[in-house]
Parts: sequence; structure tokens; C-alpha cells
Amino acid sequence: MPNPENFRIQVRVVSHYLPDQSSPEDERFVFAYTITITNVGQLPAQLISRHWIITDASSEVQEVRGLGVVGQQPLLEPGESFEYMSGCVLATPVGTMKGTYQMVGENGTRFDAEIPEFVLAIPRALH
Repeated sequence: MPNPENFRIQVRVVSHYLPDQSSPEDERFVFAYTITITNVGQLPAQLISRHWIITDASSEVQEVRGLGVVGQQPLLEPGESFEYMSGCVLATPVGTMKGTYQMVGENGTRFDAEIPEFVLAIPRALH
């Protein structure tokens, strides 16, 4: 069993609403999010794939799986970060996203890095 201190990934997310690309009357709410992935473990690790669970306010769930992020599979040395921006379109003004990144350590150990749940919401939608 691998030492959990060897493979630790921290994921931070900041999201915001894009009103210029949205069309509420057509139930189209566009959000952008910036993700920072930091290797806080003791060994290098590479992001291989992603799995997202996206839920809107109507409890409609979409699952998205794919290789890498924004066309890349970054290799993160200990202490190194990788940042990228992406987006999501919802049919409701509020929703959530969460998921995992599938990672592999330099020794071939595979592990999941949790993407903590975060909220997508238009301004003043939540109090």
C-alpha cells in the first residue's frame, strides 16, 4: 500500500457567471471556472484523466469523462501547480460540480485526486 504522504494533490476552484454568453430566457447559463492543481505530496504525479459530476438546480446530472484537462496531461513535481480555465453550461441559474482527477505517480501508482464540490450560481441567486 502506498504511503498517502507520497501522493497528495490539492485542488482549488474559483467560479464565476458569464452573463454576456448566457441567455436566461433560453435556459442557458454559462459559467467559467479556474482550477489550480497543486502537488502537495512527496513524489511527482501526472494527471491522466478527469471525471466530473455536474448537477443543476433541477437535479439533472451530467457525467463528463475525458483524458487530461484542456488538452494536457500535466506532470507535477512536488510543490508544483498547474492552473487552467474551463467552462460549463447549465439549464438553471444554480448548480454544482465535483469530481476526481485520475493521477499516476512516477512509480506507476494510480490514485484519485478529489475535486471538492463547488457552486455555480448567478449573482444574487443564493443568499
